[in-house]
Amino acid sequence: MHSQNTSDSSASHAGIDRRKLVRRHNVRQQHLDPRSPVSVGNGEFAFTMDLTGLQSLPEEYPLGARGDLPPGTLLGTQAQWGWHSVPAPHTYHLDDSTLLYDSPRGPVPYVDMVGDIVNDRETDTSAAETWLRANAHRLDLGRIGLRWVEDGSERAITGAEVTDTEQTLDLWTGVVTSHFTVAGQPVRVTTACHPDRDELGFRVESPALGSGLVVGVGFPYGSEAWHDAADWNSPDAHTTSLTETVTAENRGDARMWTASRELDNSRYQVKITGQDFTVIQTEQHRLRIVPGTPDRPGEGVLDFSVAFSSGEDGDCIPRGNNRLTAGPAKGSRPGPGGSGVVLSPADSVASASAAYWPEFWSSGGAIELAATDDPRASELERRIVLSQYLTAVNCSGSLPPQETGLVCNSWRGRFHLEMHWWHAAHFAHWNRPELLLASLRWYSTVLESSRQTARTQGFDGVRWPKQVGPDGRESPSPIGTFLIWQQPHPIHLAELVYRANPSPAVLEEFAEIVFESAAFMASFAHPTARGFELGPPLIPAQESYGPLRSTVTNPTFELAYWQWGLRIAAAWRGRLGLEPVESWLAVADALVPPRVINGVYAAMDVEPFTIRTDHPSMLCALGVLPLTDLIDEGVMRATLADVLADWDWDSTWGWDYPVMAMTAARLGEPETAVDALLQEAPKNTVLVNGHNRQTDSLPLYLPGNGGLLAAVALMAAGWDNGPDRHAPGFPSDWTVAWEGLVRAP
Repeated sequence: MHSQNTSDSSASHAGIDRRKLVRRHNVRQQHLDPRSPVSVGNGEFAFTMDLTGLQSLPEEYPLGARGDLPPGTLLGTQAQWGWHSVPAPHTYHLDDSTLLYDSPRGPVPYVDMVGDIVNDRETDTSAAETWLRANAHRLDLGRIGLRWVEDGSERAITGAEVTDTEQTLDLWTGVVTSHFTVAGQPVRVTTACHPDRDELGFRVESPALGSGLVVGVGFPYGSEAWHDAADWNSPDAHTTSLTETVTAENRGDARMWTASRELDNSRYQVKITGQDFTVIQTEQHRLRIVPGTPDRPGEGVLDFSVAFSSGEDGDCIPRGNNRLTAGPAKGSRPGPGGSGVVLSPADSVASASAAYWPEFWSSGGAIELAATDDPRASELERRIVLSQYLTAVNCSGSLPPQETGLVCNSWRGRFHLEMHWWHAAHFAHWNRPELLLASLRWYSTVLESSRQTARTQGFDGVRWPKQVGPDGRESPSPIGTFLIWQQPHPIHLAELVYRANPSPAVLEEFAEIVFESAAFMASFAHPTARGFELGPPLIPAQESYGPLRSTVTNPTFELAYWQWGLRIAAAWRGRLGLEPVESWLAVADALVPPRVINGVYAAMDVEPFTIRTDHPSMLCALGVLPLTDLIDEGVMRATLADVLADWDWDSTWGWDYPVMAMTAARLGEPETAVDALLQEAPKNTVLVNGHNRQTDSLPLYLPGNGGLLAAVALMAAGWDNGPDRHAPGFPSDWTVAWEGLVRAP
């Protein structure tokens, strides 16, 4: 797709050698870093591996510090359809956690945390809230790793046994190659994920396969833990059954085994296909893949695929209607040997991956900074390239992503709709709107429940929830249900899709989502003698004001977002030839201005006005958003300087740095924009694998990656009514080559 808002390619240094650009940032590791495992995936499914190319060393990647090991990142296998709920001892309802809050319109019910879940006081209400926050949760579908069999006994291999390690993730093909030594024997593992199916391909080559080295597959129960999706201590709560199957897919010497999994109401299947190997169920939830067959020993190679699929019922949701679809159908491509060549399972998956990823990298936008003398440019380019890979793998699926994507669970795997913009808006900026469509379409599946929330509170339209699973049910929270900045996100995302593909089809498909979002926004704003105001109760994007939710009014960012979002929704009605909704424009035109104190924007207009922790969200009002009537550029310039001079950086989050960069760029301060993107701060750390690490308990944070991509696209391609110069958000002495990006609003 090409956009009328994409700048002329001749003015944007077209002709970037994309293969060279991408491959110079391949991830290469020779030493085990528990923070930086790499993943393969396709937006709907992902597999995160250690230095063996499998999940052989989970104990070396602990979430918390363990002995001499630093905190790492869990190794997960997750799919968008893979969800589970632990059976509840009682039927729990959100009504059990509902409280009335005073508002300018009278008492309004909000789902809050009414039970005491602190100090070990387990009341029946707190048990309900705990269950409702933890269920449904994402499943870890299985662990696939090397193991050692000796004298009939099987054990895990240890990190100390794995030496001479070297691993490369080739970003251009999406294939990972791992070399290492075990028990004095060389091992080579090739790992890939199919771009169109939830299928992994593995090729393990080693003489040790004939002398004790095997591949094991283990299956956990679902976990209600905040982060770890796998419960390995409840073997009797789930079942695993193995059968060998003969189907039309079996060709030549190919064999297939199916592991059927049942966890309460969740069911899924795992199919292992290959040649010259045998699968054995050795324990209740453990399989062993060994080379050869009972009548024919193996010869040092295991070549197999592992495909995951959801059951017909239960908590698993169906596959989304979008995959990574930048190029032609991948499954139909012939292998390297040409038409008619039958590839092994591992080669088939790797070939499909190697066909897809060049199409991905060759489509959409690109930014190259290699010719810039500033030494920071190479690091920024690395972050840009790796963030594209990571968000394609983790954020382009049929559900809004959780903040740790498909790597491991955060907030029990439930996703946060206020973060959806940060995960996915950049796909449209980078002219890959097809990777945003599926998760944007998800909102239509929860229209009715969101409409009921608004109706119960006395508002029009739909009120989008905050922390949810695939069913869209809100989670009890003293913060989440009071946030409102997720409300305009679907309007913003739909507008970005339209800018990348300005067609009637886009308008028609997302009109209801846009209009219903706006209807709530107009009814939520209440009239006063000053104009239309927001709240209370309310918590801004800067969640430092949670305890003040009963008194917060008129946060700066939300006021600007309300005005801009309502006007965009009104523009959509005009594009579709529909009559305007007068109340939308009446509210937008009469919103009260944000509070200014000592020449800078306050976070909100009641005391304490601004707390200097968490997100400096007032900057979003000119950065994430274009200039609106409510914002003065001079005051925002002073606000940016005030934030940079004195803020608690340890309390910030990874997307705050792109916010500062976008604000600086729009204010004509490109040096400040680059400084912000690369500011040295704990939560602006970008690891070898490209992930934005936050804390020991939040080892990766994809909103930081998505925010970076949104910021640099704006800095390169510019924005409506912005400076008429090349790459206006970058310093003038930087050499910035870019192509295929879509200008920001």
